[in-house]
Amino acid sequence: MNQTPYYLIDKPKLLGNLEKIAHVRERSGAKALLALKCFATWSVFDLMRDYMDGTTSSSLYEVGLGREKFGGETHAYSVAYADHEIDAVVGYADKIIFNSIGQLDRFEAAAAGIVRGLRLNPGISSSGFDLADPARPFSRLGEWDADRIAGVLDRISGFMIHNNCENADFALFDRMLGEIESRFGDLLGHVDWVSLGGGIHFTGEDYPLDAFCDRLSAFADRFGVQVYLEPGEAAVTNSTTLEVSVLDTLFNGKHLAIVDSSIEAHMLDLLIYRERATIRPDAGPHSYMICGKSCLAGDIFGEFRFEKELSIGDRISIQDAAGYTMVKKNWFNGVNMPAIAVRQLDGSVDVIRTFSFDDYVTSLS
Repeated sequence: MNQTPYYLIDKPKLLGNLEKIAHVRERSGAKALLALKCFATWSVFDLMRDYMDGTTSSSLYEVGLGREKFGGETHAYSVAYADHEIDAVVGYADKIIFNSIGQLDRFEAAAAGIVRGLRLNPGISSSGFDLADPARPFSRLGEWDADRIAGVLDRISGFMIHNNCENADFALFDRMLGEIESRFGDLLGHVDWVSLGGGIHFTGEDYPLDAFCDRLSAFADRFGVQVYLEPGEAAVTNSTTLEVSVLDTLFNGKHLAIVDSSIEAHMLDLLIYRERATIRPDAGPHSYMICGKSCLAGDIFGEFRFEKELSIGDRISIQDAAGYTMVKKNWFNGVNMPAIAVRQLDGSVDVIRTFSFDDYVTSLS
C-alpha cells in the first residue's frame, strides 16, 4: 500500500504474542479474554480467537462487538449501566460484572439469567499515572469494603480485580497479588472465578513466563477458582505500525519534519500521557522532531535520529501502534483517518478498510 497514513497490523508478529498467551493458558489453567477497550479491530479476530477464550468489555457496544465478531466467552463490565442498556447487555453476555453493589442491587433481577460478578478494588496498583490509577484516592472503580462485599456473596459467583497497568515487573505483580490474598482471602475463597484484569505485560521480552504461570496456578488452587486474564496491550504489543509520510521539513532551532498524521487524532495516548512514540532504529547523525499535521502546537511524536536527512515523501514507521489507537482515533481537524491494513501470515498485505470524506461527514451532523 502506497497511500499513507495507515495502521499496518502484522499477523506474524501478532501470532508471537498469541502463542505466549496460549502457553499461559495451558500451563496455568487461566483463561484469557481480549480487552476490547484496548484493541477491537475485528478483522484479525479470525487469528486471535484460536488462542484466546473470548472478550471482555467496558460498554454495551463493546460487549455486542465481542459477541458478534469474536465469540467464545463474552464478559460484560461497565463503570455504570443505564436502564435502557441492561437488557441488551444481558442478551449479549455470559457473565456480567457490576462495578458497585448499588448497580448489583439495581439490576439484580434483569441479570438473573446469567453469571454475575463484582469488581473489587484492592487499593493498590502498579500505575505510574494518577490519570490511569484505578486505586487513586476516591476511586469510583470497584468496591473496597470487605464487610460490605461479604454481604452480597450469595448474589455473585466471582470477582474482577484490575490493578495492573503496563506492569512488566513480575515481582511487583507477585507482591501485589500477595497483598490481595492477605486482605481479601476470606472473600476469594467463597467465589468460583476471579479475573485479575489486564495491564500485565507478560508477553514482553524476558518476562518470566513460567514463574507467572506457576503463580497463577497457585492462586487458583489456593482459593479453588477459575482465573481469568484480560490482556489488551499484552495481546497486541509490537504487532502494528502507523505508517506515515513526510509532508514538509523546516528548521526552527531544531530540524522538524511534518507527517501526514496526528497524535491527537491517531495515537491519542501519546498526548494524554505525555509520552514519546517509538521509531526503530532511532540512530544516526541526523536529528528530527517528528510533528503531526494538526493545528495543535503540541502535536509531536517525539525527537528521533536518522541515518540520512529526511526529504518530502520519505516513509516513517511509528512502532507499537495497536493498543489504544484504533479504538481512540478521531476526526480532529478533519485529518484523514488512517486506513487499516493487515500483513497476512503468508506475507501478503490486504487493505481492510479505508476512510473517506463521506465518513467524516457522517460522523457529524
